[in-house]
Amino acid sequence: MRILLVEDDHLLARTMLGMLRDDQHTVDWLDDGQQALNALVEEHFDLVVLDLTLPRLDGLEVLRQARNRGVHLPVIILTARAELDEKLLGLDSGADDYLTKPFAMAELKARIRAISRRGTTTSHNGMTVGQLVLHPELARLTVDGQEYTLPRSEFQILHYLMRHPDQVATRRRLEEQLYGWEQGVESNALEVHIHHLRRRIGKTTIRTVRGVGYMLDSQAAAHGEKS
Repeated sequence: MRILLVEDDHLLARTMLGMLRDDQHTVDWLDDGQQALNALVEEHFDLVVLDLTLPRLDGLEVLRQARNRGVHLPVIILTARAELDEKLLGLDSGADDYLTKPFAMAELKARIRAISRRGTTTSHNGMTVGQLVLHPELARLTVDGQEYTLPRSEFQILHYLMRHPDQVATRRRLEEQLYGWEQGVESNALEVHIHHLRRRIGKTTIRTVRGVGYMLDSQAAAHGEKS
């Protein structure tokens, strides 16, 4: 999952970055409200963790403007404002969840997991497409009874594809899931990760859409086609 963290407390943000990345997420960080709004409109993220007290543009205004521009991804608000009216205002502005500072990282992680399960086939038994069962919390994949612990890059790719089966994922979208705004990505890195995944789940399960990207074929996944 690619997460945008918007937090102007640099010490807290660096702690959150490390702990969220330890959970296999790709996390990009901004400390400015206007920059956050620009990023939300121009790029793709799966979830936003948004502080309310930000330079240039308040977090609630970032949220309102993003929703007005058609940005519908889940948003978790972080704030030191504990009053009920403030929480209701945040939720009414389009937030999906609300955490009051100080908070435990374990609680934030649990709320991210809960939001990521909404609208997917994920259950306590894992995310399932055909014979593929992915356990996001463990980065563990089961294929027809055989288990693999996936490296981070393979997990990120497969997690995205399994959340969007039978939909074409562009190269850029998958590279964003892997690297966010990091620089220096090797040009063939994505192909290498796809190759390794295909060895685990089957060549026909991840199909190449020439000139565009890749697609997880749910029918092939259901039949365990590895040829």
